[in-house]
Amino acid sequence: MDDILIKNLEDERFNAIVERRYEDFAKLAHPEMTYTHTSGITDSKESYLDKLFGGFYDYKWIEHPISKIQIIGDVALVFGEMHSELVAGNIQKNLKNKSLAIWRKENSTWLFYAYQPTPLP
Repeated sequence: MDDILIKNLEDERFNAIVERRYEDFAKLAHPEMTYTHTSGITDSKESYLDKLFGGFYDYKWIEHPISKIQIIGDVALVFGEMHSELVAGNIQKNLKNKSLAIWRKENSTWLFYAYQPTPLP
C-alpha cells in the first residue's frame, strides 16, 4: 500500500517543480534533504529551494518512469529514470538519467530525503 503512496508522492514532487509550486515541493522535502545533480553538485533543501525560487532552474517537462519501489522499514527506495528539458543557470539542458530517490517516513509522514541521478550513456 505504501508503494502506491510513494509513487503518488513522486508524481507530486515532479509536478510541483514543473508547475513552479515550490512551496508544495518544500512541504514534501525532509529538512535534511540532499539533492545531487548530474553535475555532481549537491544541494541541501535550503540551497535547492533558493535556486528554485531564484529562477536558476526552469523545468519545461519531466518524465520519471519508475522501475521498482523497495520499502525497508521507514525508508523507501525509488529506482527509475528521470528525463527532462530544463534551463539551469541560463543553459539549456536535456537530461536522460537513471535515478534513485529516497523517501523517509517520520511521524507517519513520508518525506523526500535524497536524490541521486546518473546520466545514461
